[in-house]
Amino acid sequence: MVLPGLDAEELRRYARHLSLPEVGINGQQRLKAARVLLIGVGGLGSPAGLYLAAAGVGTLGLVDHDVVDQTNLHRQVLYGSADAGRSKLEAGSRRLRDLNPHIEIRTHDTRLTSANALEILRDYDIVVDGSDNFPTRYLVNDACALLGKPDVYGAIHRFEGQVSVFWAARGPCYRCLYRDPPPPELVPSCEQAGVLGVLPGIIGSLQAAEAIKLILGAGESLAGRLLLVDALTMRFREMKLTRDPDCPMCGPRRTMTELIDYDAFCAGAAPAPQQRNDTMEISVQEVRDKLAARAPIVVLDVRQPWEHQIGHIAGSTLIPLNELPARMAELDASAEIVTYCHHGGRAMQAARFLQANGYGNVRSMAGGIEAWSVEIDPSVERY
Repeated sequence: MVLPGLDAEELRRYARHLSLPEVGINGQQRLKAARVLLIGVGGLGSPAGLYLAAAGVGTLGLVDHDVVDQTNLHRQVLYGSADAGRSKLEAGSRRLRDLNPHIEIRTHDTRLTSANALEILRDYDIVVDGSDNFPTRYLVNDACALLGKPDVYGAIHRFEGQVSVFWAARGPCYRCLYRDPPPPELVPSCEQAGVLGVLPGIIGSLQAAEAIKLILGAGESLAGRLLLVDALTMRFREMKLTRDPDCPMCGPRRTMTELIDYDAFCAGAAPAPQQRNDTMEISVQEVRDKLAARAPIVVLDVRQPWEHQIGHIAGSTLIPLNELPARMAELDASAEIVTYCHHGGRAMQAARFLQANGYGNVRSMAGGIEAWSVEIDPSVERY
């Protein structure tokens, strides 16, 4: 392999790399020749992208189809306040090019799916997975395994994070760690559980370090190990991972030879009662009309107090979902109750819980306070 040369400006820029024996001129040329794909340029992709660009990785691919939201800014350090509402790919690539004009940025403005994953990943050497959902994590793992590429994995939740390298050609893959996805109702979203803003900076930086080590062929990668980070205690623990002999993707008796429908695969873990039931939902327009007609309904906000403080439906009662079992006696079992949350998931859980406990006239407001703000009352703050 003929490595690209470094010009005078690059030699100055990477001087502190070049003084490291593990990097040197040859290592910096390897970084320049490398092609790394970032899946998601959010909390994990922001620090990973910044450090990979600064390190001189020659080609960075970015996969995302979202826009910058104000609630992203406490952790997604790739963006500033002026970027709110803009495409993450547009804002992110502009920042990375400014950080290092010597690198190439390729953008993929799409949601990664089983239909396009192999085509997108094929042109890259290493994949850094900054996704925040199980369907994409399984998809990235399987596509990397089929293509023989390393998957630099990271995940965050509240104050805790995980990092590893899943490389089916040399060790266990993600399915060896998590054979099946957890039930969706047991996986709180970032908006529900929250995340310490600095945590993705720690985890994303570790992912960047692992990718750089793989490019250089230096040190010991996290392949076969899972690094667990607890930011509250600032403790780092390590678990040894081994290949699952029954793993359908990388085991000796592998049964998977192509990508599958990952949304259906992950949704399949949910019990039947969790399937959408339109008879249990009520539209924001219907709720508006009932309130305007002064109908005797209880509008129940099951979000957290800080969410209620940002914006709520006037006159609504606040009982957070996690407090509902202990406080449901505060509600009139004979009343018509409408539950709502941010987007609808928690509200549906609350409605089902109340119905199962003798509250016969309960419905969930479709779309949550987000839909109320967009379609009914723009004065209610969005977040």
